[in-house]
Amino acid sequence: MELNERDVALIAGKFQEIKESVNQYVVGNEDLIRLIAISSLSEGAILIEGVPGTAKTTISKIMAHLLSASFRRVQGAVDVQPADIIGVRIYTSDEEEFILKKGPIFSNFVLVDEINRLTPKTQSALLEAMSEQQATIDGVTYPLPRPFFVMATQNPYEFEGTFALVEAQRDRFMFCAPLTYLDAGDELEVLRRDQAGQLLWESYADTLDPCLTLEEIEGMIKIVREVHVEDPILQYITDLVTATRSHSDVRLGASSRASLALLRGAKANAALEGRTYVIPDDVKALAHPALRHRLILEREAIIGRISTESVIKEILSVVEVS
Repeated sequence: MELNERDVALIAGKFQEIKESVNQYVVGNEDLIRLIAISSLSEGAILIEGVPGTAKTTISKIMAHLLSASFRRVQGAVDVQPADIIGVRIYTSDEEEFILKKGPIFSNFVLVDEINRLTPKTQSALLEAMSEQQATIDGVTYPLPRPFFVMATQNPYEFEGTFALVEAQRDRFMFCAPLTYLDAGDELEVLRRDQAGQLLWESYADTLDPCLTLEEIEGMIKIVREVHVEDPILQYITDLVTATRSHSDVRLGASSRASLALLRGAKANAALEGRTYVIPDDVKALAHPALRHRLILEREAIIGRISTESVIKEILSVVEVS
């Protein structure tokens, strides 16, 4: 399809409308709101690492409503089985046949709270469905609804009763974002809103109207795919990713999924800015979310308190657009 400025201007305008609607209830977290929008337009998934009580679930519910998407939440626990997520076929004596009872994965927007509390077997079932956008139940494959978006959370400071995601599973997430506490100013604003009765969910939800239909989102996803990317930008992404594989402090660098995440995310970021083309700043803006969960540092670097964030920052300062 031929892309023009009016197409991306519509996306940029809708994003501003969504952001304003979310900000009526949620204080701060604008980077996360933007990352959710980018992931939705890129058909990716986000892993959020942060402490409880930082509005992750609330933001998910609001975004799903604004996007006219069906929303389901899965609470991670050791007794959650794969069938609890993807579904199961149940025999009914009335109809004398097996019927399919679909799990929460058959929704447009799926939030998995505390994914690291799921057992490795259940994690694998979830991530397979997330990666391939289909679920296999009793040998029969069912496509997941489109558009499809997964947001998973985990608390990196809690280890009891948890099962850490292995590298191959973390790699399936397009982006990873840390979520921290609000600063003092935003914390005060939360208290003021609560005091004024502005944090009553029922009252806010009643005034919340969808900004987009699922069909419009599908159309925007197609528009984002057509955002123009010059060859020097492609080379820049390649140089960034390969630099992670040769860095002296990195034992395992970023995979090709990281390259695709940077490319697709940069296209979506450009569209949110109202541009029909990608610039280096689009790539730089997503370097940390796309790379931080994919790098495994050398033991010496960890002992020396070198972080993945500092490694990515160094790579960004060294690698230039050719």
